[in-house]
Amino acid sequence: MIALSLAEVASAVDGRLVAADPAVRVTGSVEFDSRKVTSGGLFVAFAGEKADGHDFAAGAVEAGAVAVLGTREVPGVPMVLVADALAAMARLARAVVDRLPELTVIGLTGSSGKTTTKDLIAQLAARLGETVAPPGSFNNELGHPYTALQAGTSTRYLVLEKGARGIGHVRYLCEVAPPRISVVLNVGVSHIGEFGSQENIALAKGELVEALPADGLAVLNADDPRVDAMAARTAARVIRYGEAAHADVRAENVTLDERGRPAYTLVTPEGSAPVRLGLTGRHQVWNTLAAAAVARELGMPLTELAIALGGLGLVSTRRMDVFERADGVTVIDDSYNANPASMAVALRALAGVGDGRRTVAVLGYMAELGEFEAQGHAEVGRLAAELGVDRLLVVGEAAASIHHGATSVGEWGGGSVLLTDQAAAVEVLRSELRPGDVVLVKGSRYRTWEVADALRADATADGPADPAAGGGVA
Repeated sequence: MIALSLAEVASAVDGRLVAADPAVRVTGSVEFDSRKVTSGGLFVAFAGEKADGHDFAAGAVEAGAVAVLGTREVPGVPMVLVADALAAMARLARAVVDRLPELTVIGLTGSSGKTTTKDLIAQLAARLGETVAPPGSFNNELGHPYTALQAGTSTRYLVLEKGARGIGHVRYLCEVAPPRISVVLNVGVSHIGEFGSQENIALAKGELVEALPADGLAVLNADDPRVDAMAARTAARVIRYGEAAHADVRAENVTLDERGRPAYTLVTPEGSAPVRLGLTGRHQVWNTLAAAAVARELGMPLTELAIALGGLGLVSTRRMDVFERADGVTVIDDSYNANPASMAVALRALAGVGDGRRTVAVLGYMAELGEFEAQGHAEVGRLAAELGVDRLLVVGEAAASIHHGATSVGEWGGGSVLLTDQAAAVEVLRSELRPGDVVLVKGSRYRTWEVADALRADATADGPADPAAGGGVA
């Protein structure tokens, strides 16, 4: 964070100083985990259900924090007292961003692919200047200001992923760190149980382009009609990406190699260049095109951009992380999270990597689908069968509709089994896997990754055979 006096902090957050010297400056990071506090930092004390940060306030000061931002006084501790610590953290983040005129804020949202594309944009932006981006999917009301507060005077690009579970959420996050470049990836059915309809999801995602200034840039997916239509919701300039003929940044002649890694011709208003990705999955074409559109706007020349796209790799874990075991089994660990759209692209990636080999999909429950839950799971099962997955292991009764959807496809030559838990899936895999098999592991955050971890533990190889392989769907 940029250096601010406690008086400036208090003014920014509408707080009151208690037992604190207004002239003392915050020169370190802003942390809500007292174990991460460093000299000159500011500790934010949240009163949670399981722990109260105020109980760690004294320890944070001993560790070097110059003050604590909290909602109640702690004897002997310099405090910035506020009514709501989370809202105060957001106001402080906005104050910091407003003090950085050279900073370009890049925001992105979508039903799937957010975290991967955020990582891709950050990798490209880092070639042009100091870049700050959140780890993993830290994209909510806490992660947003926490990440923004890491920006300093030398930071040129702040890349922020914006999650939403309702209308108005993206708009609020844009108020914390107003974007100059907004990227909308897609409108699917992720969290549809909370939104109620895809139309409402589109309404919420479009808040990102509505937040742009007139001299900003909206980067929109030309291949998604709901996203393409968002051009009418912004006064900013619009750049479209995709494979559609009207896309400004376009992929042509897409092919996949034996590892499911795409190659394509990148077409831009400045010309075209060949691109060969080290990322697995056909969907990475769209993710990298979105990143390319942003990098082009930031000033990266076409020839450099094409080379840089080929060098992009895995950053966030458990997102299309492909590794080879010593016994010849290939594992696709995409176990971080799942929704129907990301399940579909992961299954297609499995089919691509496993072309000519036996394919196994270990699929778990998809959360937050509401009344669309049974339908969404059944569609995933049917797709697995239609793609010719040889063996389907469905984990947990909540995901049973995946099993039923697959077995409803009469011409399918594969087989599906409904298992009680992750341990049962691991047991089946250990008894059935043979050299040459390709295994996909995917599900929402219900410990599905335990299956992938077991497959790693069973391997004797030291990690991926190809460290460039990676990518993902978030």
